[in-house]
Amino acid sequence: MQPSEMVMNPKQVFLSVLIFGVAGLLLFMYLQVWIEEQHAGWGPVNYLQPIPGIMTREKIQEHITNQNTKFHLPEDPKGKKENLNSERPTRVLTETRHSQREDQSLGKTTGLPTTKLAEKRQRTKTLFKKFNEMNWPLDIRPLNKTLVQDNKWKKTDETQEKRRSFLQEFCKKYGGVSRPQSHLFHMVSRIYVEDKHKILYCEVPKAGCSNWKRILMVLNGLAPSTYNISHDAVHYGKHLKKLDGFDLKGIYTRLNTYTKAVFVRDPMERLVSAFRDKFEHPNSYYHPVFGKAIIKKYRPNACEEALNNGSGVQFKEFIHYLLDSHRPVGMDIHWEKVSKLCYPCLINYDFVGKFETLEEDANYFLQLIGAPKELKFPNFKDRHSSDERTNAQVVRQYLKDLTRTERQLIYDFYYLDYLMFNYTTPFL
Repeated sequence: MQPSEMVMNPKQVFLSVLIFGVAGLLLFMYLQVWIEEQHAGWGPVNYLQPIPGIMTREKIQEHITNQNTKFHLPEDPKGKKENLNSERPTRVLTETRHSQREDQSLGKTTGLPTTKLAEKRQRTKTLFKKFNEMNWPLDIRPLNKTLVQDNKWKKTDETQEKRRSFLQEFCKKYGGVSRPQSHLFHMVSRIYVEDKHKILYCEVPKAGCSNWKRILMVLNGLAPSTYNISHDAVHYGKHLKKLDGFDLKGIYTRLNTYTKAVFVRDPMERLVSAFRDKFEHPNSYYHPVFGKAIIKKYRPNACEEALNNGSGVQFKEFIHYLLDSHRPVGMDIHWEKVSKLCYPCLINYDFVGKFETLEEDANYFLQLIGAPKELKFPNFKDRHSSDERTNAQVVRQYLKDLTRTERQLIYDFYYLDYLMFNYTTPFL
């Protein structure tokens, strides 16, 4: 072939460029959909829409006005609390897509005798029926305190009982009685399992979860000390088991027999902490995935560099993204509501810890479950140790650039978390 014959004519060049361009566009669209699915889980959420199975803010406020019920209860053992008792609502679990795939796979199984296949299908259907008919035990189950060895935990225990009782009464009163449908495997997807001490821990990011995972790894015998476990080993090592990795029987048994714990944090502090961690430090994931999308939609006349690398997101821009019902990229667990991460009105948690008293609560919990005496909850920062911890004073510095309306909308977004865990609203 002569060199002159190897040169493509303009028409061929145009067609080649067109084909590659279309292929690139399709790949980009696929990746965008995949990223949104990974973070949104159930798609974009409009925070103004009613939450299934939970009364809306307006209905709760109306009910409070009609009943003259006082919600905020100070965590003072001597304080009296209003009785919020009502009829116990019934919770219903439904067969998930995960379970449906299992059932479909049974029909495709070859080599099993017909009778065994039928028996297996029947056992699956029976188990689903058991879940569907199960009344979730909303009454408080007393904590087993036989392993607590001294009296120094008396005040902590009184505070703990008050928290559990308040959450329980709130869920009985306002959790809804319309038999809401919940996907079981999704509902328990944030819960970590430690079988030796029979613990279920629901992960709430930015509320001490990294050090809690270190504790679980030590209890599992995966490390001799919490101080020997790196950040990457905690979050990317895949050493710990999650509850959604078990079959229905395994989930059911553990939910009803293990000690279930959740640790929460003031919603505004948790939000600011997440922003500082993910957007104010170099991050090879959050900047290109979230930062670029946020800057593109919420920053007029953004420079080319910011659009290309996603760095330098401002807190106000992040808040616009958070409150947008048509977000350019989905939600993330670091700023998702606790009510959607841990389902505290569907799963009856035995222990409710708070970040504000993290060490005290965590060490008391370790006593309750019979952990080794030498194991104490670590108090070091997992990353960015030179940064000041996010506290009320730091939060105010971030909120000063927001309007009062924007601050109110953030509160509205986390309204259920504020109510369920008895947090006040000092930042409004």
